[in-house]
Amino acid sequence: MPRAAIDDNKRMSLRVSPEVKSRIARAAALKHADLTNFVTQAALREADAVIAEAERITFSERDWMRVMDLLENPPPPNDRLRAAAKALPKTI
Repeated sequence: MPRAAIDDNKRMSLRVSPEVKSRIARAAALKHADLTNFVTQAALREADAVIAEAERITFSERDWMRVMDLLENPPPPNDRLRAAAKALPKTI
């Protein structure tokens, strides 16, 4: 998983061309929002979409049926599973 860049301060600097800044400022004005709020909200929408896509698992119908079958009819434990279960810490 990629590391997220975390900075201790609350500022973020972006370098964009004057044309890009002008278009973003125009869009912000049309939404009656300040530039910071407009860019932040747009970036958050995109961030949420990227995170949701990365965390979603999709199966083909065949794979889904296989997973459901394994959940409903699990195979008997093998030696490696038994060893892993024995290695777990004891709980009270």
